[in-house]
Amino acid sequence: MDASTILQHLKAHGQLLDSEIAAATGIPLPKVRIILSELAARGEIYGCQVTRYLNGKAVEGMQCRIAGFSPPAAPGRKPKPKSQVSPPAAAVDPD
Repeated sequence: MDASTILQHLKAHGQLLDSEIAAATGIPLPKVRIILSELAARGEIYGCQVTRYLNGKAVEGMQCRIAGFSPPAAPGRKPKPKSQVSPPAAAVDPD
């Protein structure tokens, strides 16, 4: 049950730290870390150990995201410009 909650939260919010997941889902941090390790071993998520420095103090955690999942584009983005091929310049005869 907790694993599916964490997966749904990652799907909805993208890449997060383990502490952010714990705070948002209400699951204790040690349990979140165990579940994330199990999900990573099964290949359902990608994770890496990170160290952030907050006010000069090192804070270690695991940053993770869903494996092979790309979140939808944010609203308000402009469409990619279409490539326009200009016609080749006509060769001018110097005579």
